[in-house]
Amino acid sequence: MGTYAQNLKQDEEHVFKSRFPNVTVPNDMTLPQFVLQNAELYADKVAFVEAVTGKQITYSDVVKGTMRFGKALRSLGLSKGQVVIVVLPNVAEYAIVALGIMTAGGVFSGANPSSHVSEIKKQVEAAKAKLIVTNGPNYEKVKGLGIPVIIQGEELIEGAMNWNKLLEAADRAGTSPFNKDVHQNDLCALPFSSGTTGLSKGVMLTHRNLVANLCSTLFSVRPEMVGQVTTLGLIPFFHIYGITGICCATLRNKGKVVVMERFELRTFMNALITEEVTFAPIVPPIILQLVKNPIVEEFDLNMLKLQAIMSAAAPLAPELLNAFENKFPGVHVQEAYGLTEHSCITLTLADPKIASSPSKKNSVGYILPNLEVKFINPETGQSLPTNTPGEICVRSQCVMKGYYNNDEETARTIDKKGWLHTGDIGFIDDEGDVFVVDRIKELIKYKGFQVAPAELEAILLTHPSIEDAAVVPLPDEEAGEIPGASVVMAPGAKESEEDVIHYVASSVAHYKKVRVVQFVDTIPKSPSGKIMRRLIKDKMIEEMRANLSNSKLNPMLK
Repeated sequence: MGTYAQNLKQDEEHVFKSRFPNVTVPNDMTLPQFVLQNAELYADKVAFVEAVTGKQITYSDVVKGTMRFGKALRSLGLSKGQVVIVVLPNVAEYAIVALGIMTAGGVFSGANPSSHVSEIKKQVEAAKAKLIVTNGPNYEKVKGLGIPVIIQGEELIEGAMNWNKLLEAADRAGTSPFNKDVHQNDLCALPFSSGTTGLSKGVMLTHRNLVANLCSTLFSVRPEMVGQVTTLGLIPFFHIYGITGICCATLRNKGKVVVMERFELRTFMNALITEEVTFAPIVPPIILQLVKNPIVEEFDLNMLKLQAIMSAAAPLAPELLNAFENKFPGVHVQEAYGLTEHSCITLTLADPKIASSPSKKNSVGYILPNLEVKFINPETGQSLPTNTPGEICVRSQCVMKGYYNNDEETARTIDKKGWLHTGDIGFIDDEGDVFVVDRIKELIKYKGFQVAPAELEAILLTHPSIEDAAVVPLPDEEAGEIPGASVVMAPGAKESEEDVIHYVASSVAHYKKVRVVQFVDTIPKSPSGKIMRRLIKDKMIEEMRANLSNSKLNPMLK
C-alpha cells in the first residue's frame, strides 16, 4: 500500500475537482434520446424559431423530424459509424438534421458553409464521408465532391435529393429510425478542430462524451427553470458549442432557441427584445458592438428580458466587461472555457454577488462536476499547486475518443492515464476559480473562429515569389486577433503586400484571410527549426505602431 500511495503522491499530487458534488450520468441513452426525453410533455411548445423569417418548429416537430430523417438515412443505407457532413447555416431544422444522423447510427460532422470548396473537400476526404446535407445556396460548393447530396429546404435541384421527398419516401418505407446497434461508446459527432496543434483534425466524440458533458454543464438547472429559458442561437451550429451547448442543452431543458444565421446589430437587438431572449451566448466582437455602436440607442433597453450573456471562444478584455456591465446593469456576464476535444471544462457562477468581486473578473470560472483538472509544468510534467501557472490538463468522461485516423496526434494529446493536455496555460486560485493565462498552441482566434497558422503558411509557400513565411496572431480591438504574415520574398519579386493578401484570400474562408503582411529578410527560427512566433509577433506589432505614429503624428516622416 505504501509504495502505491507514494507513487500516487509523486505523480498526481495536485489534482483539483469541482467544488460541487458529482452528478449522475445515465449510461443507457444515446444523445438524441437524452435531449428529447419527455419531449411529448412539451409537444406544442416552440423549440426553434428563426429570428428573420419567423419560421417555428415545435417539440413535436423536432421528435417527428428526427425520427423521419433517421429513417430516411437508414433506408438510403447509412450504416453505423458512417459520417454525414452538414454544410448549413443556422436554420430551424439544424438540430433535426444532426439528431437524425445520430439516431440512424451515423456520425454528424458540421462544416462552415462559408468555407472554400477546397476546405470542404478536405473534410469530406478526411472523414471518409458518405453523404452531405446542404441547402440550395451552398449546393455549388459540394456538388463536385463525388458523394450524394441531400438538399434541406423546399428547393428541387437536379442531381440532388430533396429533403421533403426523402422524408415522404421514408414514411412509406418500413425501416425503423433507430439503429438498435448504437451504444453510448459509439461515435455520434466528428467536429473538425485545429486541435492542440496546427492543421484541422476530426475530433471523435461519443454519445457518452456529449451526454456526460450536458450532465456536467446543466447540473445547476433547477426543475422550475425547465421550459423557461430562451436561448439565442447565433453561434454557428456547426461548431460543437453551437450544437451541444446551444441546441442540445436547450432541447434537454425544453427551452426555445432563437435561430440567427448571421450577426446584424439591428436584427440582433430586435430578436433579443421581440423573442424575449433570456440567455445569449455571444463572442467578444459582438459585446464590443453592444457597448460602442450608437444603433443600440435606437432600442428601449428596458424591454430586454436578458438575464445573462455567455462569452466563450475568445478571452474577454476586462475593460470591455466593465463597459458592458455599466450599460446593461441587470445582465450577468458568464465566461466559460472549453475545447472541441472536451466541450465545456469550466463555467463562471451565475451568482452575481460572488462573480462580481473584482478579483474574479477575468476568471473562466469553477471546475464543473465530474471533472478532474491539474496544471502541469510543460517541461517536466510535474503537477503544480494553486496559484502556479501550468498547462491545463483535464480528465473526465467527456474527453474525446481521439483524433480520427490520427493515433500519433491522439497520443500527443491524451496521455496514458487519460489526461487531455489542452495546450493552454492557466492556474487555479485558493477558492477554486480557474484563470487562463496564455496559449501554448499557436491558434489565432479571429472573432472566436480558429485559424491555424500552419494552414496559411502552407498556402503562402505555394506562391512562386514567396521563399518563406510565418503567420502570427496580432491583437485587434474588434476581432480579438487577426492573422498577420511575415513574408520573405524571392529576389526581384514584384508583388506588393496587397497582392499577397489577395493570394491567400482567394483560397480560404473569409475569417481565415491574412489581414496584415510585412516583408522581411528572414524568418527567425529556433535550432530545432521551430518558427519563433513570439519574436515575429513583437516585431510586427512594433512596426505597425511605428507606421501608425509616422502617419498620424508626424506627416514629415512619411
